Amino acid sequence: LIEAGGQLSFNGVKDPYLSEGLSVIVLGASGDLAKKKTYPSLLDLFDMGHLPSKCKIVGYARSAKTDENFRAGIRSFLEKRKEIAPETMEAFLELCTYEQGQYDSADDMQAAIQNGLGEFEADGGSGVKFNRLFYFAIPPTAFVSSAASIKNGGGENNAGWTRLIVEKPFGKDYGSAKVLCDDMNDLWEEESIYRIDHYLGKEMVQNLLVLRFANTFLEPVWNRNHVQAVHIAFKEDFGTMGRGGYFDNFGMIRDVIQNHLMQVLSLVAMEPPVQCSGDFSSHAIRDAKVNVLQCCQPVQIDDVVLGQYVANANGDVGYLQDETVPNDSVTETFCCCVLKIDNPRWDGVPFILTAGKALERRMAEIRIQFKPVAGAAFMFEGATVPQNELVIEIQPSQEIKFATNLKMPGLQAHPIRSELDLTYKGMYDDIPNPEAYTRLILEVLRGNQAAFVRMDELLQSWKIFEDVLQYISKHKSEPLPYTYGSTGPREAHQLMSYYGYNNNSTGRAPRNRQASVRGRFVGPHRRDSFDK
Repeated sequence: LIEAGGQLSFNGVKDPYLSEGLSVIVLGASGDLAKKKTYPSLLDLFDMGHLPSKCKIVGYARSAKTDENFRAGIRSFLEKRKEIAPETMEAFLELCTYEQGQYDSADDMQAAIQNGLGEFEADGGSGVKFNRLFYFAIPPTAFVSSAASIKNGGGENNAGWTRLIVEKPFGKDYGSAKVLCDDMNDLWEEESIYRIDHYLGKEMVQNLLVLRFANTFLEPVWNRNHVQAVHIAFKEDFGTMGRGGYFDNFGMIRDVIQNHLMQVLSLVAMEPPVQCSGDFSSHAIRDAKVNVLQCCQPVQIDDVVLGQYVANANGDVGYLQDETVPNDSVTETFCCCVLKIDNPRWDGVPFILTAGKALERRMAEIRIQFKPVAGAAFMFEGATVPQNELVIEIQPSQEIKFATNLKMPGLQAHPIRSELDLTYKGMYDDIPNPEAYTRLILEVLRGNQAAFVRMDELLQSWKIFEDVLQYISKHKSEPLPYTYGSTGPREAHQLMSYYGYNNNSTGRAPRNRQASVRGRFVGPHRRDSFDK
């Protein structure tokens, strides 16, 4: 429970860290991530009473700034929190100072800690224990050197805890992720490292635990006997907008599917953890996620469709027309792939992951599609009986919809599709619903690692995509073109249909797999494999 201005945790007990001092050091404080996400989220926690009374926030970056210049630079981003009173924002800004230094310099870090925190943490000899939180709002190339400078520059706090929040990307493949994890773990214990994936802080993703394990009616049907397919989708209705240089080094598999969507998949597919909240939940939830990832087969190129958007008639430019993107780039801006889980619960159920830029709308959702009702055609005299679906919309709105069948109004008993709809904004409009980063920083302060990515979980997720990434790189697989603002390549829909996913969910059983594709689906490198 987060009381208005209160300081109670879920079990009604005041969080221990609130009785201690807190020093927050934001590395990369002058960058966009810190200004747009880190500092506004800390302001949220300050406003809700979730920062200790003894708290200081030190920005650290390479550029030279005074405290006043730095505060002026983040003020406009904080002012976007319209619901926060001006006097509260001014009080928060007073907590914020700035120190200049190189990320790989232990001497600079030591000086910044001494100048920025020495007198504050001494606290006049009060004896109060101070904790330290380092937020890495910096490029991944600076992770290890920064972690080393903190370690060697006196950043580790002997009195209280020291925790590091590390942003994605966590490597570009299994090998680079393994090196990064090993290098970080040579310096810091795994318990001190919080690998943040903001999708794990989204309300509807966090709601999966309660939805699945606190409702009696769902568990008996959450398996291969009743589920036909699972579709997890991420769509953006815009392209790279002149900032494709970064994206081109990663592509949609690395940027979205391997991390965000795999995190969602693991929560949807995992077995019940021993605890969903409480002291043991950090281990229990992540153990369950790792277990199901270990049951995932490596993704095969035959089960992948890659796409790259091209210009449309409305003047929206294609990916290759972005001046920051190489003219011959084959980086995918769209990917649809199928994962298979070899365990008793999910054997034979396709998990379809779709992510793309420049599509018809912005959204992220989970769609659990149930099998058709047995014998329904005879029972209802040949009437079409729509399939049941549980739809969890993650963004832009927060909704849970259950597609059920009811009698058509009138004199006939024909079934029609109807949705039981829970819209969070309508139902819980008066309850604070913080952004993902706000939630996750609070979990770090509480020492709860359940919503953060553990090393073995990260590496297992990379293993699932290792073969297909190597194939794409070796063969320079050319993505299929799709028009800006469309639903993506038609081959993606054919792949989904091949694996039994009913795109319209009106009740027609999916076509026979051999009727939709000649032989086995063979991915983007064999476009001619499809029926015309």
